[in-house]
Amino acid sequence: MPKSMPQAFARNFLGNAPKWYKFAILLFLIINPIILITSGPFIAGWALIAEFIFTLAMALKCYPLPAGGLLAFEAVVIGMTSTETVFHETLKNFEVILLLIFMVAGIYFMKDFLQFTFTRILVKVQSKATIALLFCFAGAFLSAFLDALTVTAVIIAVAYGFYNVYHRYASGKDPQTSHDLTSDLALKEAERDELKQFRGFLRNLMMHGAVGTALGGVCTLVGEPQNLLISSEMGWHFIPFFLKVAPVSMPVLVVGLLTCYTLEKKKWFSYGVEMPGNIRSHLLETEIKMEAKRGHQGRAKLIIQALTGVWLIIALAMHLGAVGVIGLSVIVLLTSLNGVIEEHQLGKAFEEALPFTALLVVFFVIVAVIHDQHLFTPVIDYVLSLKGQSQLVAYYIANGVLSMISDNVFVATVYIGETKTHFVNALGALPNIGMTGAELMDKLTDPHHPRSEVLATLPQAAAEQAGALMNQLDKLAVAINTGTNIPSVATPNGQAAFLFLLTSALAPVIRLSYGRMVYLALPYTITMSITGLAATYLFL
Repeated sequence: MPKSMPQAFARNFLGNAPKWYKFAILLFLIINPIILITSGPFIAGWALIAEFIFTLAMALKCYPLPAGGLLAFEAVVIGMTSTETVFHETLKNFEVILLLIFMVAGIYFMKDFLQFTFTRILVKVQSKATIALLFCFAGAFLSAFLDALTVTAVIIAVAYGFYNVYHRYASGKDPQTSHDLTSDLALKEAERDELKQFRGFLRNLMMHGAVGTALGGVCTLVGEPQNLLISSEMGWHFIPFFLKVAPVSMPVLVVGLLTCYTLEKKKWFSYGVEMPGNIRSHLLETEIKMEAKRGHQGRAKLIIQALTGVWLIIALAMHLGAVGVIGLSVIVLLTSLNGVIEEHQLGKAFEEALPFTALLVVFFVIVAVIHDQHLFTPVIDYVLSLKGQSQLVAYYIANGVLSMISDNVFVATVYIGETKTHFVNALGALPNIGMTGAELMDKLTDPHHPRSEVLATLPQAAAEQAGALMNQLDKLAVAINTGTNIPSVATPNGQAAFLFLLTSALAPVIRLSYGRMVYLALPYTITMSITGLAATYLFL
């Protein structure tokens, strides 16, 4: 216990984070105003970016919202940006915020159906390579229409539930009593060996499923938060987004699935671990009992969830409304038809999304600093000085490398905003267009007005130049999207689904550490990143 008030304040500051981390954040907060005064806003801005990336990279020590939020708060206080700019950035991305609040919560109420799907795959299919491929493909397909975090949460719940059932059975513990799943002391030697093998089996499946969410997440505008952010900037709906990204996302999907199958068959990178026969038999018995308990009411709930999933896919594909509003319709349908009518039952659905939603607004503060201080202008100008495919490759690599060490939503937010600003200026320099570059950009990225009709209103020379500029911006937007989605599987820092898995209750149980996750992701990182790079160069 702290012996004095100063010690109490020090203990409370950033809670259980390591002391060195607390000192680092305090140091950042002290030196930032000094750097601003002595070296100017440009250097101070880059220092702030480096510090913020540090908080993202250290997400396992402390969730980035408190520490990163302090840095962002200080940036506003010392005048590196204004609350008006922050509000403008947030309002501009309101559709993304709606996605995180309502779509993630909506999918929460579909967990039973998703869990049913993955459970059936796990206990009914005999071949490990086939199970791995199905987990990877199911993760990809579901993440293309649902939310990658929720899909990952479901896979985790399935694995945790089965591990819990067998560990209690092997330890001779009653299902209702408290039990430490990380301890094997109550097990016999043979059972410990089986359990060690089972952990390896689950680690394999968790990684295949998590990578699957990245493979599917890159394909559609709802797959990852940055996809919707990019699509709203570009004026792309569901189908146009899919078609624009497909030249890169489809080859990567095929290579990702082939990598999954090859790893299992060749047993490379500690993949290919089989489920022990005794454990499979016990889990199958457990699933039969669960099916019997479900009854007519349980099966009716599953049917409603499946039909709501069909509605979700149709509504997204036909763009019947903003993504967040469609998510709200999912909440209404599933809660009303499946009898979820108490406030505390509804509240749990929003717990997963709201911390990240708050963190996203903190991202927008840093983006506001970048915008106000023109921090990325030299970088963007250099990359855009490159010509043709080299420009696209440079964008893909730059976004990929940054997304490996920081959050891919943050990287995409910065790059799409600064790139679009550059093209607004380029449009504004065109002769005889009769409007500002910003006004022309708004018209060209308005999804309700075909771009060809807008170009037809311009003088021929200006129309040709504007068309060429927008065509290149489209390609760069795809390079940003794929660059932030694909190489970011390298570490848990870049992919929210990976970080969610690493910080879950399952990770210590199946001995999934940060280093082991990076090692298991390495073959995927290599094959998917190279394929994405080649597709960007050859097909865009």
